[in-house]
Amino acid sequence: QVQLVESGGGLVQAGGSLRLSCAASGRTFSIDAMGWFRQAPGKEREFVAGISWKYGNTYYADSVQGRFTITRDNAKNTVYLQMNSLKPEDTAVYYCATSPVGNRVSGYDNWGQGTQVTVSS
Repeated sequence: QVQLVESGGGLVQAGGSLRLSCAASGRTFSIDAMGWFRQAPGKEREFVAGISWKYGNTYYADSVQGRFTITRDNAKNTVYLQMNSLKPEDTAVYYCATSPVGNRVSGYDNWGQGTQVTVSS
């Protein structure tokens, strides 16, 4: 079991920026990838960004490509999501997640509690 603690969510105006952090503890040796998902009211949870723990390869949803950047700090077992040029449609609960089998959506099996990101127009 991997425990995830998220921080950095909040309220921001359109065009602004936020930086989310997610610190992992517990069975961190099992982590092969970490990523971010989000879920807006009335919508299904969707993949936002992921990063390979060993190689640093990054993956982004088309909707955030060029605006969001995912990074990692292996020594701190922490992943970050820098969100720039935020839009109202980015409003959602953002969840940190880990995968033991690489960066594929079906591999993410451990989730944080979620942090609310609200972008006002």
